[in-house]
Amino acid sequence: VKPLIEGVSFDALLADKAFDIDWIRAELDDRGASAVIPSKADRKHPSPCDFAMYRWRHLVENYFAKIKEFRGIATRYDKTDSSYTANWYLVAAIIAGR
Repeated sequence: VKPLIEGVSFDALLADKAFDIDWIRAELDDRGASAVIPSKADRKHPSPCDFAMYRWRHLVENYFAKIKEFRGIATRYDKTDSSYTANWYLVAAIIAGR
């Protein structure tokens, strides 16, 4: 996770229970970002989670699931970055038109 969020500014990190780790929460506190991560069931002292904001994670995850229905995007058949990007726009337009 650390290399992925390095150099990226954000106000909150929306993640699932797999990312309920103390060092991730400490890193987010140091950055001033809030952790929207539900606590694992075995955590002795559960951390609060804003479940109204956590809903957005579900919407984004469902959108990516819809995009993966298009085999060319999921397996990245395109050879160039520009054609891959164009296919993303095409798939997004198809999904929006449904």
